[in-house]
Amino acid sequence: MFRREKEVIRAVDGISLEVNIGEIYGILGANGSGKSTLIRLISTLLLPDAGNIQVFGDDVVTNSLKVRQVMNRVSVEASFFKRLSSQENLIYAARLYGIPAPEAGRRSQQILERLGFAADRMNEEMEHLSRGMQQKVAIARALLTTPMLLLLDEPTTGLDPKSKRDVQAFIEEIRQERNAVILLTTHDMAEAERLCDKIAIIDKGQFIAEGTVEELIANAPSQNGVPATLEDVFIALTGKGIEEEE
Repeated sequence: MFRREKEVIRAVDGISLEVNIGEIYGILGANGSGKSTLIRLISTLLLPDAGNIQVFGDDVVTNSLKVRQVMNRVSVEASFFKRLSSQENLIYAARLYGIPAPEAGRRSQQILERLGFAADRMNEEMEHLSRGMQQKVAIARALLTTPMLLLLDEPTTGLDPKSKRDVQAFIEEIRQERNAVILLTTHDMAEAERLCDKIAIIDKGQFIAEGTVEELIANAPSQNGVPATLEDVFIALTGKGIEEEE
């Protein structure tokens, strides 16, 4: 009998980052590059095999409960009670956070309105809403409280252009109003350029470049006199386009 040795794949390997209060830090990478794994580690959904992760000084392993109390996470895999409306889902979540029912209703309606949700759609069952509208509800749920750290894992994936702009504008408002730390993963170059104060390019679980958009582009050579773009930087460093998977 022959047995194949298991291949060890490091989903995240040797990453080091520090994000300041009020900063939007972007993690730019193709599908399968390790973006979502990193978010799961920070949000305590996965345990690191080595190294340490601290959120405002608290270790995600030894102080996981305290870490969860100061953060919220939005991901493309968000789940809901499909037979409840968007507002009913949000009120339910708010009650779990300990928010009184009247305040939960007011807060959920206010956030949905700011995300461009029409009043007549708030009472529709979730199963009848588009993918984009469900994603808006996921973002609204994360903002029912006032998180000090907001983890946004591909928050605009699958959204139509208008919904994407609505969400991006709301993210900018959150940063201005709440002075929160926002960690954003994306494979959208334009989104990274618009929203992020600093960007790390991730490939095969490792950060291969970090800096502001201007700093990253400044280190890339121009081609035939044409200034480099963020996409040029990404391709030069990874050898592939942003949409390509391993």
